[in-house]
Amino acid sequence: MNFHPEEKWIDWVDQLSLNDFVVIDDFLSEDLFKRVSAFLLHKLVEDEFDLAGIGSSSKNLKDTSIRGDFTYWLDKDRDEDLSLAFEIIEETKDVLNRFCFLSLSGYEFHLAYYPEGTYYKKHLDQFQERSNRMISMIIYLNEGWKKGDGGELKIFKEDGEQIVDPVAGRCVMFKSADVPHEVMQTNVGRYSLTGWLLYQPSGVGFVLG
Repeated sequence: MNFHPEEKWIDWVDQLSLNDFVVIDDFLSEDLFKRVSAFLLHKLVEDEFDLAGIGSSSKNLKDTSIRGDFTYWLDKDRDEDLSLAFEIIEETKDVLNRFCFLSLSGYEFHLAYYPEGTYYKKHLDQFQERSNRMISMIIYLNEGWKKGDGGELKIFKEDGEQIVDPVAGRCVMFKSADVPHEVMQTNVGRYSLTGWLLYQPSGVGFVLG
């Protein structure tokens, strides 16, 4: 199943290669958006989210002065209700391998919830202890987001800063090791499907930052 035509992928890949990041609107169909959003809200109600930490699973530190989001890590075998979400992630991985020769062979994704007043200070999605994250990918699930709600993504580039509004269905991809970024303070709850496309399978252990 192909979610997007090849000509769109070529344009998006060109932007990613040229700018180190790309912003794609309406990345999810309306049906898939509703499905992922409902799954996230159900897991929140069931209290299955955990306070996010910084660093690998063996050195995972909780510090709300740096980041205040809660996460639910996804498992393809367990979370069968999100089978179509996993398919679009697989399509993304395959497209980047085809056009960028990245040799991506795995991924790890979670659902993220930033309560009101939380943020994630400037950081890179790469770590010395495990450096196999190649492409970061965020799909926003904030239905009805408007200016003033906060939670924007700030991307730091040598020629300036780029602010990305977390509107519903928007996807942002960027090079994990090359693009410093932060999540600006939220004024309402902020929701997303977030993860990384990996150079090798994630069996070496999660990096939860």
